[in-house]
Amino acid sequence: MGIVNTEIKQKTLKNEVSLTGVGLHTGKNVTLTFKPAVANFGLAFKRIDLEGEPVIEADANYVTNTQRGTCIEKNGVTIQTSEHVLAALVGLDVDNAIIELNESEPPIMDGSSKFFVEAIEKSGIVELDAFREEYVVNDVISYTDEESGSEILVMPAKEYQITTMVDFGTKVLGTQNATLNHISNFKKDISDSRTFSFLHEIEMLLEHGLIKGGDLNNAIVYVDKELSPETMEKLRVAFKKDNIAVKPNGILDNLTLHHPNEAARHKLLDVLGDLALIGTRIRGKVIANKPGHFVNTQFAKKLSKIIKNERRNNMPNIDLNQPPLMDITQIMAMLPHRQPFLLIDKVFELSDKHVIATKNVTMNEEFFKGHFPGAPVMPGVLIVEAMAQTGGILVLNTVPDPENYLTFFMKMDNVKFKQKVSPGDTLIFKCELITPIRRGICHMQGYAYTNGKLCAEAELMAQISKVK
Repeated sequence: MGIVNTEIKQKTLKNEVSLTGVGLHTGKNVTLTFKPAVANFGLAFKRIDLEGEPVIEADANYVTNTQRGTCIEKNGVTIQTSEHVLAALVGLDVDNAIIELNESEPPIMDGSSKFFVEAIEKSGIVELDAFREEYVVNDVISYTDEESGSEILVMPAKEYQITTMVDFGTKVLGTQNATLNHISNFKKDISDSRTFSFLHEIEMLLEHGLIKGGDLNNAIVYVDKELSPETMEKLRVAFKKDNIAVKPNGILDNLTLHHPNEAARHKLLDVLGDLALIGTRIRGKVIANKPGHFVNTQFAKKLSKIIKNERRNNMPNIDLNQPPLMDITQIMAMLPHRQPFLLIDKVFELSDKHVIATKNVTMNEEFFKGHFPGAPVMPGVLIVEAMAQTGGILVLNTVPDPENYLTFFMKMDNVKFKQKVSPGDTLIFKCELITPIRRGICHMQGYAYTNGKLCAEAELMAQISKVK
């Protein structure tokens, strides 16, 4: 199946909502504001502290650093530690949102997604007038980091699921697993799971001045080595505590685990947040063995590329020898176009959200007389026109008397031509609704294929108007 438009409406926030805190690594006070966004906007960060208020989309291709959280950068503008915020949005089923920041790093809060979830719920979540797109996994796709032994894969499943398996080779943490079988369980089962670190990592970060906003309330610290008096003193100063001790379960005090396997659950939270950078919802089961931000984001990049290529090259699988749903006579009864400007011959599929049509290109086409003598090539603008006529079938199918309507272009965006079309080629057109048809306005994504390849694509908007 690959990429599909679901029956599920896209969602965004109802109102703006803000929260403040301190960046874990920067130590700077920061205000984060969640704002509603329009359909198909996706998730993006906005730096309101910088000139021009630049926007950085949540895109795996912008990942630059994964050493201490997932860092994305666009045109020199950085967002640090993006994963906890993104996990909260995906975990609450939000498709479109703007995340405004007045610093480079979101507030760490308690080291989980809990406070972001509470803010989003306070804002409210509303449906938009557009359908959600999903990537349906049909085969196992995997990525392995040979150096660390970490592996992440996705396999077919009926819905988005994640399982994480954590093993750091330490007695204090041991081996842990966590599973999220339904995104709707994220708030209850995963969102309050806090980030964690080992004592030796904390010491290194403190020595290099890289953990300025930490305290014992926003990170679980597993003590994997003996605490020397010198280390105890460093920790007391860093965390501003009079006394620090180790609990019997091997973690520093002043903090109680929310779950026995909180570390594995937080790793799952990180996976969910990092895979939000794919930009498309997944229908499949993710299994992550020893996950980390590097392997998560490398996998996100790989899957993003696969989805992008499939979206462009996903030629409809139709039998051109079967009787069409609509032949040329039926098309002429619906469309007002006539020779030499009727540019589709057959319609093979037609639903309330998509249409597939074809055109057999012959040397007898009028436009080949001048485009070009001795080297006949179908003009790109006519390929787009044929695509629009295909969309016209889709929108005119919504009225009882299509013969009394005309279809007019309103705009076209992101028009791209990939392959030339010559006499003897068969063009296959596919148009899918981006938003539901309303008041005779059809906003659609169109594709044209020939010889098994994508030859053109465009985002089109057209309106039908009744003939007076």
